Amino acid sequence: MGHDHNHSHGTENVSDGVLLWTVIVNLGLSVFEFVAGAISGSVALMADALHNTNDAAALLIAYIARKISRKGADEQYTFGYRRAELIGAMIQLTALILVGLYLIYEAVRRFFDPEPLLGGWIMTAAGVALVVDVITAWLLWSMSKGSLNVKAAFLHNLTDAGASVAVLLGGAAILWLDWTWVDPLITLIIAGYILYMSFGMLKKTSRILMEGTPTNLSVDEIKEALQNLDGIENVHHIHVWELDEHHRALEAHVVIGEASSMEELESIKETVKTYLREHFSIHHSTLEFESAENRCHNIKGGANCSS
Repeated sequence: MGHDHNHSHGTENVSDGVLLWTVIVNLGLSVFEFVAGAISGSVALMADALHNTNDAAALLIAYIARKISRKGADEQYTFGYRRAELIGAMIQLTALILVGLYLIYEAVRRFFDPEPLLGGWIMTAAGVALVVDVITAWLLWSMSKGSLNVKAAFLHNLTDAGASVAVLLGGAAILWLDWTWVDPLITLIIAGYILYMSFGMLKKTSRILMEGTPTNLSVDEIKEALQNLDGIENVHHIHVWELDEHHRALEAHVVIGEASSMEELESIKETVKTYLREHFSIHHSTLEFESAENRCHNIKGGANCSS
């Protein structure tokens, strides 16, 4: 049938233990930052701690989803479990958006009700956090190619590293210049970036889960291209979607000319499937063939024409 479900994207050979270790390290960092934030009075530091806690949860979800997604197809899930990673990404991103909104609330509150801050504590904690964030991001980098789920976790740690730099600079401004307003300002910047990144990835993840047409594909373009192939008069009821980030699927009704022999029909079918693979990266296609006189919209009641 020409189906291909075995693409390799360089993530399968990376040890799952890397993900597990990043969970443990990020949880430890979260506890440290939260305590340091409480001692120093820094909302930015506690914001970073909350972000890190969410990252630890995100990485744990990534680990579990990665395990589940490797299960093969069975009678209950005939396409396999690969969408588990997308569900994991959706949970992560939703939680991250909630964290971002909370940080905005807390930052605005601190502008109107500032608290005394200890810049030295803030700088020390932010420096430790920066080292951990960079190491975690480096560990996840090789795994982030080819997985929205792991990429979400990787981006979390990149934003953490940026946030840690901002908090570190903010701590210096508080320690030497007594600019306490810098702390809630940095928190707003961190929160804004979190929301910007999260909504972008949430849109992409939702599109796949909603079985939307891939963004770089046009149904009209596919229809026109297939209708230009020899032996095909019309193509309709086209549905194109993504099983996950790497596997596209299509189903369509294909109208051919005069009744052909089985050999001719198989030849046309293979031509269509090959064209879809080579020009549109669609490796799973289900085609229903019709003759011109019996195409589905000519049949009373539109039998077998459900869209």
